[in-house]
Formats: sequence, structure tokens, C-alpha cells
Amino acid sequence: MENMASIGDFDPLNATIPATKVEITLMIFNVFCLFPAVCVLYTQGMGNKEWREFGRTEVIDNTLNPDFVGKFILDYFFEERQNLRFDFRLEKSLGGIPGKKCGTIIVKAEELNNCRESVMMQFCGNKLDKKDFFGKSDPFLVFYRSNEDGTFTICHKTEVVKNTLNPVWQAFKIPVRALCNGDYDRTIKIEVYDWDRDGSHDFIGEFSTSYRELSRGQSQFNVYEVVNPKKKGKKKKYLNSGTLINESSLCFCLSRTQINFTVAIDFTASNGNPAQPTSLHYMSPYQLNTYAMALKAVGEIIQDYDSDKMFPALGFGAKLPPDGRVSHEFALNGNPQNPYCAGIDGVMEAYYQSLKSVQLYGPTNFSPVINHVARYAASVKDGSQYFVLLIITDGVISDMAQTKESIVNASCLPMSIIIVGVGPAEFDGKSTRTCWSRLYVRNSCSFVPFRDYIDRTGNHILSMARLAKDVLAEIPDQFLSYMRTRGIKPSPAPPPYTPPGQPIQTQI
Repeated sequence: MENMASIGDFDPLNATIPATKVEITLMIFNVFCLFPAVCVLYTQGMGNKEWREFGRTEVIDNTLNPDFVGKFILDYFFEERQNLRFDFRLEKSLGGIPGKKCGTIIVKAEELNNCRESVMMQFCGNKLDKKDFFGKSDPFLVFYRSNEDGTFTICHKTEVVKNTLNPVWQAFKIPVRALCNGDYDRTIKIEVYDWDRDGSHDFIGEFSTSYRELSRGQSQFNVYEVVNPKKKGKKKKYLNSGTLINESSLCFCLSRTQINFTVAIDFTASNGNPAQPTSLHYMSPYQLNTYAMALKAVGEIIQDYDSDKMFPALGFGAKLPPDGRVSHEFALNGNPQNPYCAGIDGVMEAYYQSLKSVQLYGPTNFSPVINHVARYAASVKDGSQYFVLLIITDGVISDMAQTKESIVNASCLPMSIIIVGVGPAEFDGKSTRTCWSRLYVRNSCSFVPFRDYIDRTGNHILSMARLAKDVLAEIPDQFLSYMRTRGIKPSPAPPPYTPPGQPIQTQI
């Protein structure tokens, strides 16, 4: 909100230079009634003492504690007495009760930094808590910057996205001065709410960050866990109330692209006899084997981006019943016409059943399963679908020349390849990738040795979380690089839901 008038009566012959500019923020508590409210600021002239309207906040509906996003930015003169008057107005009068206190107004002022930058940001949510009894949630975000006294000042609100647990909010532009007043490491708190018509918005959760961290989302992407402290204190197994992603292109594209996830598992004899505890495929009644851990760790995260949760699951390097033929591209569920499994749990079940029916053999050929997925990816050229292939193997690639060619060809397609090496075998994915990276159209293949993520204390959950984080970290950049190289731009976002009487978003 810019100045509408000067605080003092302007005299060009005797004008003084303001010492600085200050930003005035208003918070009002315990208003006696629930009606649309606005606060008007008046300034008093130095000479005639007349009160003139300087500006007004946005209108806020239905709340006892209106927290105004709109700010008043004033010239501050050290040598002058500058009187201000704040009028809090309701569309319907309070019908006041004599002697009854109708509310408290708190005025906070902060000297403004000379920072003139603005930043464009966008957020999307994933698996937020369901708050509406007959629906999902109507989420919106509220941004606060921290103050020196430990309090927080509101600086932005997004629009409401109706009836979804996976919202995509519209991109917005905000002055960096409003977010952090030029201090890139100042704490910024972001709260997530479920909008209610009566103003009693339900708190979903919150997280803290900084402008320095948020700004990385313009070139990479940031994922934040939304945490409700009360729920976390009451529930031992509570993880979060959903996640938020900060990256404009990623938010636009992921919301409009179908992610197709395929698993391929190594059934070569070098893994050892599945009946023996020394085997990488050993099915212990007490804990997951390394194949199952890698599959569950990566799959349980990426499945949230696959709308139908039906995953093709393939195996390679085994002899199949009934004739003992060797296959490097077979369906784990035994149905080559329909290799789809229902969710990661379905994939795990098909994997366990395959171990009981096939004979581990060899060699370790990757190219057949890569080409399998590539055939489907090659048929999609409009950016509406993207394919992710997870290959879990115990080590050295046998068909290196063919695999090299397959990966290079796949780099032209809407497809990413994740190769996770399990077991003690040497698996130098970095040098392997380097040897053919010059031929890539783009980087679309990730190599990860699982042993690097094993927690020394034996905490398998932590091991799986570390693996999933690093394995999936490159997927967004690979996804966006494909969209950019093909010149595919996201389709316009659908118009957001806007509560009656409220603007889509409030600019400062």
C-alpha cells in the first residue's frame, strides 16, 4: 500500500528530508462482533491540525481477530511529532454496550530497508490433512515475517483453493522487503489453514523457512513438512499434516502431468539363494531385505504423484516356469498382458510371489526393461505424461553397450531412470554415468548405491528415508529439463475459488 498523502503539510520552500520510512502493521484482538471490517489510518497536518485519510486496509470478513495484510508505509521525521489515528470500521455497527470494551488494536512499526527486489513464488501442497466433514479441505496459506521481539507480522495471504488435499496456489509477486525487510536469513513462518465460511478457519499446520531458502525454489525446488505441533505432541506416530513444494514450474507441471511409475527388479543368481539368509532376496519374517527396503522407500513417495496407483512391475535375469526360458523383461504378477500391480503393497506382494516361482539366473541386462518403458514414453509428446523407471540391482551391468544406447535414447523422452545398487558389490554409478554423459540430450539417469545410506545404528526407517530423499532429489530437475528442451509450457491454472467478498489475493 503506497502513501496517499504526506504526513505533514507539504511546504516546498521548507520541506525536510524524511529520516527513513516505517511500515505500520495492525493487529486487532477480541472485537465484539463478527462482521466485515476495515481499518482506516488518518494523519494530522502540522499547521491546521486537520485529520486526513492516509490509507485503509483490505476488508476482512468474519473473524474476532482480524490480521490485516495491508500495510501503511510512512515517511518518518525524527524532529516532528506525527499524530496518527486509526479507525476500525464494521459494515454493521457494533450496537455497543455501554462501558463494554469492544476490542484491542496493536500497532507495530519497523524501519524499512532500502531493498527494492520483488520475488515471484508459487506453492503446491501434497496430502494435506482433511478438515471438512463432507469434503476434503479448502486450504490457503498465510505468510509471516519474524520481529526482533519474537513476534510475527503477517505479510501475505494466498487465495483459497476449494475442496482438495493437493492444492496448487496461483503464483504471486511480493516485495522482498515485505517478506524479510532485506534480511535474507530472517525467519519466515508459513501457516496452512482450511477456510471456513464463518471465519473460524481450521489450522492444518505450519513450517518455518527464510527468504534465502525460499529463493532456491526458483532454480530448484523446496519440500517442506507441514506440522501441527498439537497433533505431534499427542500422537507418537505422527509425521506431518502434509507437505508443501515451493517451485513455480514444478508446481504448474506436476499438477497437470500424469506420472507413470515402473519397477524393475534384478533376479540374477549373483543375489544368492533366496532361501538362505545371506541372499539379498532372503525373505526374513523379522525385517525387509534390501530389495524390499529400496522398493518401499522410493515407491511410497513417488506413488503419491501417480493418480491411479497402478504400477507395472518387471523382473529380469531369471528362468521362468514352466519351460525354464530366460527372460529379462517379465511381469512380476505373471501376467505379461497386464503387469500392473495395485500400489506399492501390490508390487511387494508380486515380488515375493515371483521369488517362489522363478529361478534366479542371469546375466544382468538392463536394456530390455529400459526399452520396455521407453516404448510407452515415446508415444507421449505433449507433456501430459512422464515416466519414472526404478531399477534395483545387485551390481555390474552385463549389457553395458546396449544399456548405454538405451539410456542415451531415453534422454530424449519424457522419462527418468533411477538405478539403485544393493549389496556389497562395487557400484560406481558416478563414473559409469560420466562415461556417456556427453551424449545425453539431458541428464535423465540417477545411480545410487544403497550401502551409502545404511544407518550405522541399524535404523532401517532412517536408511530408507535417506535413500528416498537422494534418489528422488533429481527427478524434478529432470522432469523440468525435459519440458524445457521440448518447449512445453504449463497450461493455464484453473481459476481458484474465492470466498464471497474477499479479493483473490492481497498485494502489499
